[in-house]
Amino acid sequence: MHNRQEKILQVVVTAGQMRDIEERIFAAGMPVAALMEKVAGLIARRIQEISLFKGAYVPPNTPLKRGSPQAGGSRVGILVGPGHNGGDALVVARELHFHGYKVWIYSPFSKLKELTSQHLQYAQSLGIPIYQTIEQLPDSDLLIDGLFGYGLERNLTDLIASAINQLNDLPVPIYSIDLPSGLHTDTGEVLGTAIRATHTFCLGLWKLAFFQDQALEYLGRAELIDFNIPLADVEAVLKDTPRIKRITPATALATLLVPRPPVTHKYKQGHLLLICGSRRYAGGAILTGLGARASGVGMLSIAVPESLKSLLVSHLPEALIVGCPETETGAFAHLQLPENTDLSSFNAIACGPGLTRDATLIVQEVINSERPLVLDADGLNILAQMGAIATLKKRQAVTVLTPHTGEFQRLFPDVPDAKHHRVKAVQEAAAQSGAVVLLKGARTAIANPQDAVWIVPESTPALARGGSGDVLTGLVGGLLAQATTKHIPVEDIVATAAWWHSQAGILAAQERTELGVDAFTLTQYLIKILNN
Repeated sequence: MHNRQEKILQVVVTAGQMRDIEERIFAAGMPVAALMEKVAGLIARRIQEISLFKGAYVPPNTPLKRGSPQAGGSRVGILVGPGHNGGDALVVARELHFHGYKVWIYSPFSKLKELTSQHLQYAQSLGIPIYQTIEQLPDSDLLIDGLFGYGLERNLTDLIASAINQLNDLPVPIYSIDLPSGLHTDTGEVLGTAIRATHTFCLGLWKLAFFQDQALEYLGRAELIDFNIPLADVEAVLKDTPRIKRITPATALATLLVPRPPVTHKYKQGHLLLICGSRRYAGGAILTGLGARASGVGMLSIAVPESLKSLLVSHLPEALIVGCPETETGAFAHLQLPENTDLSSFNAIACGPGLTRDATLIVQEVINSERPLVLDADGLNILAQMGAIATLKKRQAVTVLTPHTGEFQRLFPDVPDAKHHRVKAVQEAAAQSGAVVLLKGARTAIANPQDAVWIVPESTPALARGGSGDVLTGLVGGLLAQATTKHIPVEDIVATAAWWHSQAGILAAQERTELGVDAFTLTQYLIKILNN
């Protein structure tokens, strides 16, 4: 992929940053009207491409048929706001009108920005019907939402809120320009009410709201409309601020360290120790091991309570299974590694899935080690009991935490609610603890202690199954063990594992439906992703 395009696809900005970038573009001489024409032209083309297939997704630059538009998208309603987002919508209205679509305009605001007002006047001169009230609106096959763009901060009330609610009730798709009207650009919060879009065209650069869980049900399918913002302007605004980036396939695949050198051996590909499982949760050890196996780690050792040893051997014959003394309930009594082996023998350690909280001494032991460490599940719950921030600040080696929202709140009770601004929450947790923190969710976010953030841009509800997180723990641990001598940033490794995990879930759901993706099945799709 072209280097500029790859970098643009990664960038995620706040409303303030986007405003500053646009101001630089305009200050350099780009006329506002010219940029509006360019952006709206790109949107109009995408709408034509999509409507040719009656709303089904088609890739950009699909050849357009000449003549009348296809059924399913011929009657288009344009929702016009008072600002330049409304101006964009009016240019789209004009272009679709010229291409044979039956267009009408809903413009409920009496005061418009000058450029938007000019476009409305021209649309009227073309004979495009314009309506001021929701009750007047004729039928349509689709709606285009240009009411409010990025930067909205006040709650929508009264007539416009009522209108949005009525528009949402219509049985037609809605395409939003830049952001569904009513969403906060940074937090994704619904400001009173918001358009529930079927499809959102994000303009120029990805906005932070697209990666906040609370916004996802309003965004529909999201795609970036790249209108060639100069990278120099992006870099000038972002400068040395902590970066928030989307992980892309190109970035993830480059981090996987393949192909390998022609001359190598298993010890050069990392040695991972997994500490997991109990008689009650034996499956957690198996699933973590299978995730680690898929990572391609050179050597895999798995410490489990003694009664689980034969079970693990049957599922992972290539691994070194270490049976440890256990309690009467089948939990770890203590860690007992083979002779002449200690924790320093491994490139990385992953600990937690299936342990039960009886394993407090084991978790304390690995935290006190000097090895890179991944903690999940009961490893996190035990860490929370110990006092996560104070405990982790004493560690000298890399620590990776992989909590879901509930575990996150137990670990970091003083960090603001992760459900409402997960990016800010994960940044604060990483800064306070010194760990790399992976916060699981529909849009998994990973932060390092310097406030840099990676976001996994897509996932599937199919991963909301028991054991899915265990697979991720093994995958993170395996990649971390391989990367310890490769000088790759830890957050890049963790983000790559999370991307890989989510892509496997997406592919499995496509082939088996969301109901058919159990955690064991998920492990079988990890390698398939690399072949796609």
